[in-house]
Amino acid sequence: MTTLHPSPVSMIAYQCLSAAGDDIEALYRSLIANQSCLKPLRLFDIPFETVVGEVISALPEIRASLKNYDCRNARLALKALEQADFRSQVERAIVRHGAARIGLILGTSTSGIYETENAYVDLRRTGAMPAGFDFLKTHTAQATAEYLQKELRLQGPCYAISTACSSSAKALGVAQRLINTEICDAVLVAGVDSLCRLTLRGFNSLQLISTDACRPMDAERKGINIGEGAALLLLERPSPDNADRPRLLAVGESSDAHHMSAPHPEGIGAAAAMNQALRLAGREVSEVDFINLHATSSMLNDLSEAKAITSLFPNPPACGGVKGLLGHTLGAAGAVEVVISLLALDKGFLPGTCGLQRTDPQCGLPVLAAPNLDVRPRLILSNAFGFGGNNASVLLEAA
Repeated sequence: MTTLHPSPVSMIAYQCLSAAGDDIEALYRSLIANQSCLKPLRLFDIPFETVVGEVISALPEIRASLKNYDCRNARLALKALEQADFRSQVERAIVRHGAARIGLILGTSTSGIYETENAYVDLRRTGAMPAGFDFLKTHTAQATAEYLQKELRLQGPCYAISTACSSSAKALGVAQRLINTEICDAVLVAGVDSLCRLTLRGFNSLQLISTDACRPMDAERKGINIGEGAALLLLERPSPDNADRPRLLAVGESSDAHHMSAPHPEGIGAAAAMNQALRLAGREVSEVDFINLHATSSMLNDLSEAKAITSLFPNPPACGGVKGLLGHTLGAAGAVEVVISLLALDKGFLPGTCGLQRTDPQCGLPVLAAPNLDVRPRLILSNAFGFGGNNASVLLEAA
């Protein structure tokens, strides 16, 4: 293996918790129904109108021995871990490889900052930080990675990546490199982000928040909606035992560094990431069956991504974006939307673009408004583009 030509890795298991449901089966039903799950915020008060992708089901308690890690981010991750047989899949991987051979890479943007915000509310009210508040084990980007590693008793490399909205897509690239270089036999990738005041107020200050459900790539789109979620993916070196699982072929990464909060208007960095993913995998643009768009529903970002795609694909394949369904889950978005892409490969469909009514004629892309249930895609490219020009494109192949 060389860095320039990574070997594929198998996607052994995946799970997801979001506003679109507590597990991947609920997520699949929401994708097929193609109806927005965005609702008014319940978690805390904000001084402006919007709808969000909030997880409203009850979150589990963190066990007493790991209580210092207790925060909404860790609870979202734990709830995703407990869905279906995902924890069992990790435990079986430990039996196969040993705990020291399994890494854990987390992508997040704000980690446990919601608890820090609450702690400062207490400080202003009482003059003291709340008892038990542990800044390093909740607020920091690394915190939920450490929590998951301890919860699962893994012993391999463990760290977090925080590159805004591309965080957990880039974590998949790290996982592939750890397996390719034989540092790990398997890697658990997590994308986790929770709602907090910082992101809601911050995006509102940038005049990017939509008051109603967003409409990615629509001619009359008005901005984004923030969401939260946790996606977990278990990656492993291909073998006859996992030949029936889809594969991660490559992750293209770039940084255009055009502006702190805006992509290059011509999509130069985004095109570079997509092109790199295809080149690393040795695939042609004509082989891609579907592009899962980053498509935040901001005027500039959607147009930039569209220009990037049309500059690379002479005849763009079907495209779609899911943020009108479950919101923009920020650092978790890359992993959440790779899970959606894996569902599309495993179950045989193309996701729609919830909220799309009339595609922006400037986009020039064949954007699906509704799911297409009559196809079985083989190759999907999933985009995640972050602030500061941190871009990642994940190329996936069906089994």
